[in-house]
Amino acid sequence: MHIHILGICGTFMGGLAALAREAGHRVTGCDAGVYPPMSDQLRALGIDLIEGFGAEQLDLEPDMFVVGNVVSRARQPDGTPKFPLMEAILDAGAPYTSGPQWLAEHVLQGRHVLAVAGTHGKTTTSSMLAWILEDAGLAPGFLIGGVPQNFDVSARLGCGTFFVIEADEYDTAFFDKRSKFVHYRPRTAVLNNLEYDHADIFDDLAAIERQFHHLLRTVPASGRVIANGAEASIDRVLQQGCWSALRRFGPAGSDFAARGEPGAFEVLQDGQPVARVAWDLTGVHNQWNALAAIAAAEHVGVAPAVAAAALGRFRNVRRRMELRGTAAGVQVFDDFAHHPTAIRTTLDGLRRDTTRAGGGTGRILAVFEPRSNTMKLGTMASQLPWSLEAADLAFCHTGGLDWDAAAALAPMGDRARTAPDIATLVDQVVAAAQPGDRVVCMSNGGFGGIHGRLLDALAALSNR
Repeated sequence: MHIHILGICGTFMGGLAALAREAGHRVTGCDAGVYPPMSDQLRALGIDLIEGFGAEQLDLEPDMFVVGNVVSRARQPDGTPKFPLMEAILDAGAPYTSGPQWLAEHVLQGRHVLAVAGTHGKTTTSSMLAWILEDAGLAPGFLIGGVPQNFDVSARLGCGTFFVIEADEYDTAFFDKRSKFVHYRPRTAVLNNLEYDHADIFDDLAAIERQFHHLLRTVPASGRVIANGAEASIDRVLQQGCWSALRRFGPAGSDFAARGEPGAFEVLQDGQPVARVAWDLTGVHNQWNALAAIAAAEHVGVAPAVAAAALGRFRNVRRRMELRGTAAGVQVFDDFAHHPTAIRTTLDGLRRDTTRAGGGTGRILAVFEPRSNTMKLGTMASQLPWSLEAADLAFCHTGGLDWDAAAALAPMGDRARTAPDIATLVDQVVAAAQPGDRVVCMSNGGFGGIHGRLLDALAALSNR
């Protein structure tokens, strides 16, 4: 089969392309931003890429056009279509489908799908789970919205029964407004947490809860739902109906709980110690992510002790508190956090573990850009001071915002600074940084290469 993917350079669609190519399909694709590293990864797989969404691509005559949710029926200011190829597909009556639908029909069918859903921690928990199954010899397939360092790829078919997928609640396509995860039909479903997010497509938290309940409706009676035991929002989802075995994780008294600090803790199953995890990760959030992964693996026959031993060899995901380098005695980390709760959780975990990555014991400098659709809308701007409480200093990139970040951060006083561009932001951080500081750069995008620019500027400063 020849498939042509619209929006191929997105994390999900790029992973789908890699799976399709591995399965022997001919894959081509297009996007408005065909650039490294995704373009290099796809071309290395023999996938031809086209810049833009020109209507002439209809002449490729693939068996199926697979449409990413970046595509819409939007118009340019001059009235012309923003996505001419999509208009041509519709006019010609050519076959098209969404990425999640194609994945469900051509990859997931007949496999035991383990889906990890939640506002936060999906990528990390999915990576933990895939690694546990791999370490146990089960050779799972997976599609994850990041690159687990134990695998160095974000997607593969695997050769076993099991397939681990990061189950996103974002909408499927412009013609299918259901959440992506409704297509996956998991037998094991993890509900990691649930908060309001994606303000561009959901009106309120109740709308997201409905989508999560649609996911529960697809889990068979022989399946398992693994739910965070501390989330009122998840309780509301479960109260709408749950037809599968339910296991809770997290707080004391849960089916799967922890005893001890996040860096070294006992795993309790039904109140009894069954395993011990000792690893380099920080934060209670990662401790609970581990519990969720252990509970999911136990459902497919991996004993908690085996899973815990595997987590001792877990190398986390790129861009999750990834140390990018040290210069002038200052550590620079890269992290994907962009929702206020994720920012707070990341910083709290770093504050709690003052010996992380070489023992930095100084201040925490938080550098962030409100880049997600929700943050760009300013929906959660008032939560920023709360999210940054653990930081000694906070630096915000304000480029492209329609709301006043300085006003939102005013409760932090002189602990918060804003900058309209990356160059100014780098200058501010370098001027404030001291040996022993830890600088955490948080964004769900490339952040203008700020990590390297900071390290270069700090190194130049130390060489003067």
